[in-house]
Amino acid sequence: MARIEKEITVEAPLERIFNYIINPINWPEFWPSLIDIRDVKSLPNGGYHSRWTYKMAGMLFEGIAQNTQVVTNQWLVTETKGGIKGTITWTFRAASVDSTRVTLTIEYRVPFPLLGKLAEAIIVRMNDQEADLIMANIRARFIP
Repeated sequence: MARIEKEITVEAPLERIFNYIINPINWPEFWPSLIDIRDVKSLPNGGYHSRWTYKMAGMLFEGIAQNTQVVTNQWLVTETKGGIKGTITWTFRAASVDSTRVTLTIEYRVPFPLLGKLAEAIIVRMNDQEADLIMANIRARFIP
């Protein structure tokens, strides 16, 4: 299983960042390879269930995402199933009154087991670079 972890400070209050990231409708704004989010439904735990389309290595994958753990303004865990199985964990901590420390951890199975270890390493590296872009996009979204 591949694992990526990134951390940034965003110049916005914790509650505002959490409310933006928890809503899957916002994800295509900051996640470049996320093509589509649809069929979004609220869950009793305060999270969401949705369907997604994602592009990896030139191929489209379909699946579902569901927030399995939600602690408001602290953390959010999303399980993905379908074309790409994985777990996306967001952790939020106030860095100051007007800034938030955001950590993104992604654990997933590379969906190309027949391509071999070299191809898998290339895909993992591409996804690591995309995670950098995800975090940069979130930071840019909240520039005062």
